[in-house]
Amino acid sequence: MTDKNKYIEYLVEEYSDMIYRLALSRTKDKDTSKDVYQEVFLRLSKKTPEFENEDHEKAWIIRVTINCSNNIFENNFFKNTVPIKEELVFETEPRNEIYYAVLDLPIKYRTVIHLFYYEGYKTNEISKILNVNENTVKSQLLRAREKLKSKIEGGFEDE
Repeated sequence: MTDKNKYIEYLVEEYSDMIYRLALSRTKDKDTSKDVYQEVFLRLSKKTPEFENEDHEKAWIIRVTINCSNNIFENNFFKNTVPIKEELVFETEPRNEIYYAVLDLPIKYRTVIHLFYYEGYKTNEISKILNVNENTVKSQLLRAREKLKSKIEGGFEDE
């Protein structure tokens, strides 16, 4: 086994869950998320970029995951399909409610919510990953929180 293969195995082990969760957050579909997941690792194995450090490595992988998700949305096949509603099982009802409330957000809000709360990035780090102004990230987080709050307090049938 080559060093490159070992490195790819390490990356798969280290980032699999994160990539899948981010892809699922953006695409709202398990199968599409798996496609994004595979594409990320395909690109990684083809390029095998040199990273400055672990933060750079993770940021690159997140950026590629976002790009691959965007490519899925631009694909004609995706534009001409209707997603099948899948019911996910949660341990508690509030967790279920929050999950679906986040999925109802526009993609730009889902992305910043995911990176901030699930991946633990700070707003300045998110701005670098998404290549947007930090104030834009802060505004998107604020709007996303407001939408989530009204959605959870007001119920799901309001929209």
